[in-house]
Amino acid sequence: QLRNSGMKLKIDDLDVYFPYEWIYPEQYEYMKELYRAIKNRGHALLEMPCGTGKTISLLSLIISYQQATKNSQKLVYCTRTVTEMEKVMAELKSLVNYWQKYDSSILNNMLAIGLSSRKNLCINKKVLKGKSGLEVDSRCRERTAHWVREKIQAKEEGQVVTDIEDLELCEYFENLENEEEPEDNMMMEDEKGEGQYNTVKYHAKVLEAGIYDLDDLKEYGKEKKFCPYFLARRAMEHANIIVYSYSYLLDPKIASLVSAELSNDSIVVFDEAHNIDSVCIESLSMNLTEGTMDQIDDNIDKLEDHYELYKSKHEDRIKAEHTRLISSFASEGIGQRTERMIANPVLPKDIMKEPVPGNMRKIEFFFIFLRRFSQFIRKDLNIENFGAREDTPKTWLKRLYEDMRVTPHELKFAAERLFSLMTTMEVRSIHDYSKLSLMADLATMLGTYDKGFTIIVEHNDYRTESIRDPKFQFACLDASIAISNVFEKFQSVILTSGTLSPLKFYENLLNFKPIVGKSFQNTLTRKCIRPMFISRGEDHALVSTKFKERDTPGVMNNYGKLLEEISKTVPDGVVCFFPSYAYMEKVISYWYDNTFFSKISENKLIYFETPDLRETSIALTNYRKACDSGRGGLFISYARGKVSEGIDFDGHYGRCCVMIGLPIMNNQSAVFKSRSIYLERNKGIKEGEFLTFDSMRTASQCLGRVIRRKNDYGLMVLADYRYHNKNYYEKLPQWIKTNREKGRTNLTVPIAISMAKAYFIEMSQKQLPSIERKLLQRLLLSKEDIERLEAESLAQDAGLETRKRKAKESLVNPRPIKILIKQEPSQ
Repeated sequence: QLRNSGMKLKIDDLDVYFPYEWIYPEQYEYMKELYRAIKNRGHALLEMPCGTGKTISLLSLIISYQQATKNSQKLVYCTRTVTEMEKVMAELKSLVNYWQKYDSSILNNMLAIGLSSRKNLCINKKVLKGKSGLEVDSRCRERTAHWVREKIQAKEEGQVVTDIEDLELCEYFENLENEEEPEDNMMMEDEKGEGQYNTVKYHAKVLEAGIYDLDDLKEYGKEKKFCPYFLARRAMEHANIIVYSYSYLLDPKIASLVSAELSNDSIVVFDEAHNIDSVCIESLSMNLTEGTMDQIDDNIDKLEDHYELYKSKHEDRIKAEHTRLISSFASEGIGQRTERMIANPVLPKDIMKEPVPGNMRKIEFFFIFLRRFSQFIRKDLNIENFGAREDTPKTWLKRLYEDMRVTPHELKFAAERLFSLMTTMEVRSIHDYSKLSLMADLATMLGTYDKGFTIIVEHNDYRTESIRDPKFQFACLDASIAISNVFEKFQSVILTSGTLSPLKFYENLLNFKPIVGKSFQNTLTRKCIRPMFISRGEDHALVSTKFKERDTPGVMNNYGKLLEEISKTVPDGVVCFFPSYAYMEKVISYWYDNTFFSKISENKLIYFETPDLRETSIALTNYRKACDSGRGGLFISYARGKVSEGIDFDGHYGRCCVMIGLPIMNNQSAVFKSRSIYLERNKGIKEGEFLTFDSMRTASQCLGRVIRRKNDYGLMVLADYRYHNKNYYEKLPQWIKTNREKGRTNLTVPIAISMAKAYFIEMSQKQLPSIERKLLQRLLLSKEDIERLEAESLAQDAGLETRKRKAKESLVNPRPIKILIKQEPSQ
């Protein structure tokens, strides 16, 4: 796009500030549909092509709406990764910088924050020594728990305190806690008498108005000596814009703590929402293995030993906890609530108001409860039969009660009761009890959820039938359960991505009715998106990754020859995706033994994605260096991996994307089979339909990695004869499907390579800047074009209203009908 002075355009009755002097037609249409959903307080499902400025369009419209309505309405922007969050914050800063040309005071009443985990926000070097997120959380608790602070404070006041030799506080957290409470009158009037935030203040801290990404928060924390994490958590109450991960709204272990106070009129956006159903399923599913159960039993023994030592010295604290549990969890103090930000238990809201069941209040009885629950899960895992056993939660809980006399009502309190116990006993390292916390979370979820779930115990992996490897799985079957509260609570929920086809499928899976659902086309100056569908190899044999065919030498040879020829033909970078990591390993091993890699390496350097994130990061860095140097590179990856979901190969880093086979998910597991039966019975979705839908959205996401800008170009090679089937290609996104031409389907490898050569010759003919600008101006819309389109739309609406009014009038006052009667001639 051509950035200059930007434009102030009109979307219906809303003035929208857009930071570019031109706008693509699909951006304009996208903003119109988005505004229609927000204005009518409804939900939307919007598919926008990759590289068309979806994020800046969305931010421009919603922030303009916020400023125009001048209310406390929040924008809650959910991303999948920290990298995507940083991109959103960068776009927001760019938009506000432009806006300040019109209104220099916009930042005075705007607070935008990015929120992530402690590991990403902590600035305490001692805390950051923890290798994992759990360890960082644990080290944070050791320095911020209310009982640690109380002990150190008592010692400073001259009291005799024991067991504090190695205790220390976090100076950043203490500075934040000790900040003076601000005055209630946070609003300041400007010259016009309108309220503005010159400095946005919150309880126990001061934060200046502005836009804060993760780095900004950390810099601000270092400057003011405040804890960035708790600063951001407390700023959420008054922030206009919050950008954070999906899990803060969809995971019940986190959402009830972080997002419970968000107002109902908030606008919620789920960006890159093509896999949102999978995220929902995972957030409500839990697994336990025999190894995990061993650790859980060790945790119980360790905690019980800690209790035996503790109770002799602190009987008063144990009695105080027992008294508190008789009333309810809601009676806890501020200190405990701060710690719950760390513990993140799963806890239904109604439980907070109830007293804890009598047989769980006393600590000795609670240990008996934990051991019984663990013993019953072990009993399921120890059954010698190979295969899988499935129970509904209701049936499983009935067996639990018959064997162990544990009720579902007691299970609901397990997570919070464990947290209360560790707080009472001043347990410092919660990381040491992470597996026990996992089992307590499972107990609470079993006592809370019923419909849409199943319990499956698999005693061996279907791929290794002779090896015993039992696993207890509490599996969610219905994605709509996790997100239903979001749709019910918030005014407008926007699901948007470049790959949401077919839209109706998402409506069914998530059980919601958007008032706006639309897929937008791409506007291009030339045909730079070129999908090619290869069905046969060099020997004219069909190529496919179907289970019975994928391991044959002929198929692997043809795929190897395809990559060899592409490495000769395509300049710079080539990205190749396999349907799975296991199949990628098998084919790579075959290619090494049959000299394919030695031939490919003559043309390009070869790099791989592995399950190790560090190795993959190094491989990506070196791949980009190979492309920058002109040597060229081939990056081999697999569908549903980190690269396929979050890494962009724009420009010369991705001149071709090859999708080897059809990325069909694992459909042999007992959990998948159970979910398939549930989907067919409750949503009318057959197993084959869901597999086709999922494989095509996965393939589309892989292909979209190489088209990240309007002036980008690249080949999209789909190598499997099944892509020629209408049942499959019809589920591609509109912006890919419209570029599918009959002459580029059902191809052999030689014909495809010939077409690829012609394509790159065509793309290499660069247009003069003046000509390219003229072509862009024909496609793009200026402010005057928008005004003309809005006037035409208003005229059409007025004409429609006139026709409706006349139709109503004709019903109320019908015209007299003249009946002509033919007279017979007189006799």
